[in-house]
Amino acid sequence: MSLRQSTFFLRFLTLGALAHVYVGARLIPDALLGGAGSAAAILLLALSCILIPLGMLARSSMHAPWGDRNAWVGLFAMGLFSSLFVLTVIRDALLLLGWLATLPLDVSPPWRALRQVSAWAVALLALCGTLVGLVNARRRARIVDVDVPISNLPPDLDGFTIVQISDIHVGPTIKRNYVRAIVDAVNGLLPDMVAITGDVVDGSVEQLAAHTRPLGDLRAPYGVYLVTGNHEYYSGVTPWVAEFRRLGLRVLMNEHAVIHPLGLPMVVAGVTDYGAGAYDPRHGSSPAGALAGAPADARPRILLAHQPRSAAAAEALGFNLQLSGHTHGGQFFPWGYFVRFQQPYTAGLHRLGNMWVYVSRGTGYWGPPKRLGAPSEITRLRLRSC
Repeated sequence: MSLRQSTFFLRFLTLGALAHVYVGARLIPDALLGGAGSAAAILLLALSCILIPLGMLARSSMHAPWGDRNAWVGLFAMGLFSSLFVLTVIRDALLLLGWLATLPLDVSPPWRALRQVSAWAVALLALCGTLVGLVNARRRARIVDVDVPISNLPPDLDGFTIVQISDIHVGPTIKRNYVRAIVDAVNGLLPDMVAITGDVVDGSVEQLAAHTRPLGDLRAPYGVYLVTGNHEYYSGVTPWVAEFRRLGLRVLMNEHAVIHPLGLPMVVAGVTDYGAGAYDPRHGSSPAGALAGAPADARPRILLAHQPRSAAAAEALGFNLQLSGHTHGGQFFPWGYFVRFQQPYTAGLHRLGNMWVYVSRGTGYWGPPKRLGAPSEITRLRLRSC
């Protein structure tokens, strides 16, 4: 582990411990559990505080299958505690507002009962939400249909179909069978083209090559294209690019391909991850470089870019459509609200000047096996004349 990673992990441990102390201090006394119950609750919170970092480290520090099993437990605990923490904050805010509202009325609400009921409600809501989120995350991604109107699209290309998958995050809890189900669903849609917009893996080629192998069975008459996401750089981008190419996927690294459906030229370009230059200066993301040398009469011009914030540069270059991922749509409450501080779009189809941007919620998930309010998706985009 590098010094930078060690410093981050130490801060994570410190903040995590403080968050656990806060939740315990705010919920356990109010829940009126009695001596044995309070001791059990404290023990569970202490266990969570230990399991979460162990789960994060398990993949790299332990051999399979124990590493994966520890990751499952730790990441589930992370998802549960995340909701527990957020709901505790919301509960405290509501109790404070209630207290302020009663001050001028000179009344004494049944605070003891209210605090007890709300403490239990927070714990039960966190657990139920985490279990529902687990089911949502582990089921195969739904098919989402999107029509994209492209001005001056040649009439013969009306209905051209692109199936996009993104952010699968093959790793400790996402394995070969999960990937196989995605591939079978994509092939069943009979796409003209397949776009994979990054964050395919969370781990090394040695650990995960067998689990990504089904991606080599993706089929489309005009190609299967892939761009790197930030997690490819965390996981060793050079060996992964080689492995993706070995599987038959066309990896676009600041370059483009010209395809000719029905004899009409069309550009499919791809950039490296927006932040790739920080890991390898040779991989700096360049929409201009991706379009260099493309035929002027090709239409539409489609850009695959892992992060939505590539869109401003892409629109200025004359792209008609950008396909992105990265955000997971927030994955579960309340993180979708925070995505907006880093990315211009969280999910769905958006218009930026003369270009459309589609942001996938992701086909897998990252970290906790949990999705609430942001379902995973396999996106079928149809180009439409307008």
